[in-house]
Amino acid sequence: MSDSNTTLFTNPSTFILQGIPGLEGAHVWIAIPFCIIYAIALLGNFTILFIVKTEPSLHEPMYYFLCMLAVTDLVLSTSTVPKMLSIFWFNAREIDFSACLTQMFFIHCFSAMESGTLMAMALDRYVAICHPLRHSTILTKPVVAKMGLAVALRSGVLALPYPFLVRRWPYCRTNIIPHSFCDHIAVVTLACADVRVSSYYGLFVLFSAIGLDALLILLSYAQILRAIFRLPTKDARLKTFGTCGSHLCAISTFYIPEFFSSLTHRFGHVPLHLLILIGNVYLLMPPMLHPIIYGVRTRQIRDRLLRLFAPKGT
Repeated sequence: MSDSNTTLFTNPSTFILQGIPGLEGAHVWIAIPFCIIYAIALLGNFTILFIVKTEPSLHEPMYYFLCMLAVTDLVLSTSTVPKMLSIFWFNAREIDFSACLTQMFFIHCFSAMESGTLMAMALDRYVAICHPLRHSTILTKPVVAKMGLAVALRSGVLALPYPFLVRRWPYCRTNIIPHSFCDHIAVVTLACADVRVSSYYGLFVLFSAIGLDALLILLSYAQILRAIFRLPTKDARLKTFGTCGSHLCAISTFYIPEFFSSLTHRFGHVPLHLLILIGNVYLLMPPMLHPIIYGVRTRQIRDRLLRLFAPKGT
C-alpha cells in the first residue's frame, strides 16, 4: 500500500483512513478521551433503555422516543468509534471498500434518524403542552410506532443513494481518505470525475431532512411558547417550560455541530485537522450527552436511577 497514493486504479479494493491529518503524532493521546466518551455513551444509553424497559410508569410516548434516540446513538457511535480507535492505537488504517460504503450508509442513515427522532420528541412536547387533555388519545402506542417507523424508513431511503453515488465514480489518483471515518464528502473528493451530483445530494439531504426537522421543531416550540405565556402564573410557566429543558439541550448538542460540520466542510476555510476534529466531536458528543441530559433533568429517570444504585434498606 506504500504506492497507493500514486497507483492508478478505478475500483480500489480498500481505502486508507488517515485519522486526523497533521496530528498523527498525537493519535494515541487523542484516542484516550474518545475511548472514555464512547464508554460513557454505551453505559448511559444502555442504562436509559434498561430503565425505560423495567419501569412501567415510563411506558409513555416521550420515553419511547427517548429509547429510539438511545438506540440511534448506540448505532451511530458504534459504527465509527471502534474503527477510529483501531486507527489511533494500532495504526489499522485500511478499510475494505464495501465496509467503507456500509459505514457511510450507517453514519448518514442514523444521523437523519436522530434528527427525525428529535423532531418527533418536539411533537410530543407540543401535544403535551398545547393539547394536554388529548395527549393520550393523539399519541397512542400505534401512532408512536408508526412515527418511529416513518422516521426509520425516511432515513434509510435518504441514506441509500450515498454508497451508490460513491461506487459509480472512478478513483484514479489515490485511495487515502484524509479522515478518521468514511464521510461521504471526504470519499467523493478523491474521485477523478465531476462529483457535483454527490455534493448537491448531500446538501439536499441536509436541508430537506435535517433542515426540515429543525424548522418543524422551531414551529413546535413557537406554539409551545405561545401556550406557556398564556399560563396565569410565573411558576406555572417555569414548570411547564421546564418539561422541555432536556429536549432543548438534546437539540442543541445535535443540530449546532451538525450544521457547522456540514457547512464548513463544503464552504469553510478551516484547517483540515480542525475540520476532522469537529466531525469526530459531532459524532461522539451527542451519544454521550443525551443520556446524561435526560438522566439529570428528567425526574422520573433520575429517581429510578437513585433507586437502582441506592443501598437496599435506605
